[in-house]
Amino acid sequence: MGDSTLSGSCLCGSVRFAIDEPLLVAGWCHCRRCQRRSGGPASVQGRVAPGALRILEGAELVATYRPEQGAAKCFCSACGSQLWSADPASGEVRAVRLGVLDGDPGIRPSYHQFVAYASPWQPLPDDGLPRYPERMPA
Repeated sequence: MGDSTLSGSCLCGSVRFAIDEPLLVAGWCHCRRCQRRSGGPASVQGRVAPGALRILEGAELVATYRPEQGAAKCFCSACGSQLWSADPASGEVRAVRLGVLDGDPGIRPSYHQFVAYASPWQPLPDDGLPRYPERMPA
């Protein structure tokens, strides 16, 4: 893997992947779906360039939850680690969870979205990042 390649894995290490291009943008999502999926007050993810993520090991263990609306949620069926979200029609990876990357992703979160649903038990940080009540504008 090249110097700009990111690597990552699930908790048990059965699913390993690489991202061959820098992440495009990263941000916090405070929607109820992310809260329930992660078990925390928010989820932080980085947008993946189309075609940049490749699974190195454990593709057969990647399971997908397809909500009625929104991106498909992909996770390791062995350990439950949340890995990435994907376009529900094409399966193309859209965003990877920063916590599953092995090292520094080379990018920092630059916004908070869906703050209208932020957890009442964990105040939003005073980090100076833009906040959007719903999805961040394109």
